[in-house]
Amino acid sequence: MKIFILSSGEYGSKIVNGIATHGFASNIIGIHEFPSEDDLPEFIDDISSYIPENIPESDLIIAVGLYGDINMVIPEVVKKSGAKSVIAPIYHPKQLPLGLQNEIISELDDNTTIVFPKPFCGLTPIGDEFIDKFTEVFGRPKFEIETDSESEETDLDSNISSIKVIRGAPCGSSWFIAENLNGVSVKDAEFEANNKLHNFPCVASMATDNATGDTILHIASYRTKEAIKRALGFTFKVPMVDEEACEGFEECENACLNSCPNVLTGVDTIYYNDDGKAVIDPVSCGVCEICIHECPYGAIEVYEKKS
Repeated sequence: MKIFILSSGEYGSKIVNGIATHGFASNIIGIHEFPSEDDLPEFIDDISSYIPENIPESDLIIAVGLYGDINMVIPEVVKKSGAKSVIAPIYHPKQLPLGLQNEIISELDDNTTIVFPKPFCGLTPIGDEFIDKFTEVFGRPKFEIETDSESEETDLDSNISSIKVIRGAPCGSSWFIAENLNGVSVKDAEFEANNKLHNFPCVASMATDNATGDTILHIASYRTKEAIKRALGFTFKVPMVDEEACEGFEECENACLNSCPNVLTGVDTIYYNDDGKAVIDPVSCGVCEICIHECPYGAIEVYEKKS
């Protein structure tokens, strides 16, 4: 697989380094560095002067850190490279608004697949040959964890004895987290993983994203915590819906579901059962508590227990 990367700024540099360090260095056939956001005009009427002169034949284009109108180079790069797959991750709410995404898509032919994961560590397989090959190594994190528990079922008094990254965040944070979780109590693991993500640090934006009601950095942290919980087989902090208090979606217009940042990025963290009552998946839930504040009936609470 031949990867051509369009990069800009600190975010772009971190992603390029992560991809090269942890899996696809030999697949990167070229990198074109664009000026940072501060060094580009806010509006670019003629994109032609920014198109790279030397564009290699490629399978996958990855555009990281490009902010605003400069993203319109993507269709031209795709045409000249012959690539049929594109990943353009979103790290800031204003970086690639929906209108700009649609404009890019309109300039691509029907045989080109483009995805805009928000954030990059939320990327999952979609049935595209090259994007799916990339997600074998990078995307929504996945860990394999062993503990010093003497029983087959992990107990809360045990510690992590080893942790392996099966699939990691493209920025490299998953490998940093894995290196720093050995010896950590399993009870504290998902929360310590979140702390390590900030220590790395994650460079996704802390500006509130109007589309999700949360920050992209927070959403990245939910993906990391989910990966730790899945690897351990349990979570310790559990959001639960009181079915008796829940009046169901017909009464509240899906208040919890429509306010959940994970749901708004395509994750089934909140859904409804056959009785029309809300159910929260404790594994993918980031415990942001937004749904608690949005529920008009006070039907959701967070409990500290193994689940």
